[in-house]
Order: sequence, then C-alpha cells, then structure tokens
Amino acid sequence: QVQVVESGGGLVQAGGSLRLSCAASGSIFSINAMGWYRQAPGKQLELVAALSSGTGTSGTGTNYADSVKGRFTISRDNAKNTVSLQMNSLKPEDTAVYYCYAVVTNTARSIANYWGQGTQVTVSS
Repeated sequence: QVQVVESGGGLVQAGGSLRLSCAASGSIFSINAMGWYRQAPGKQLELVAALSSGTGTSGTGTNYADSVKGRFTISRDNAKNTVSLQMNSLKPEDTAVYYCYAVVTNTARSIANYWGQGTQVTVSS
C-alpha cells in the first residue's frame, strides 16, 4: 500500500504566498513523478505542476500550467519522497482544492498513480 498525504493550504489574501507539501509513504520502490493538480468549483481538474525524475526544482521533466508559470515553484526531495509547491503572488483564481499525486513503482514492481485527499487553497481579493 502507498499513501499520499498533503499538508499546507488555507486562506490567504491576494498577493500572498502559501506552501503545499506532500509526502508519499508505504511500499515504494521508486517514484517516477510527483506533482499537483487542482480543481476549482465548477471546473475541471487542472494540472498545476509536475516534476519527474530528479530532485530539487528541476529534473528530467518539469511542467507548469501557463497560468502559474513564474509564480509557483515545484520541488522534490527524492530521499524523503516528498514534493512541495511554493505558491507566490496568489490570485483569487488560484482558489481550488489542490491534489498531490505520485506515480509510484511499488515493491512488487507494479506502477500505479496515487492521490492525496486534497487540500483547500482560498485566495481572497
């Protein structure tokens, strides 16, 4: 079993900052990618940022939604199986439930996607 748990989020005024963190644990052999999606009320799930192999803020694949480029930074710590999302210059349109995901090869060498339960981010104008 693999668990993905998010922390962070909350209420912030426009222009402020928040940091989301996510940790994967359990029967993990390796993590191929980690990242964040979000879903605003009445809207579809949207990829916010994703980071494949590598540690830090750059890896073999780093991807940001156009709407967050230059404001959000994703980083990974492979040793701790964690991913963080630093969100700066937040806007009301960033209000959403943010979900962490991990693409995991488990100890049985099977690959699957695992999701956290989501954390609410609310940006007031």
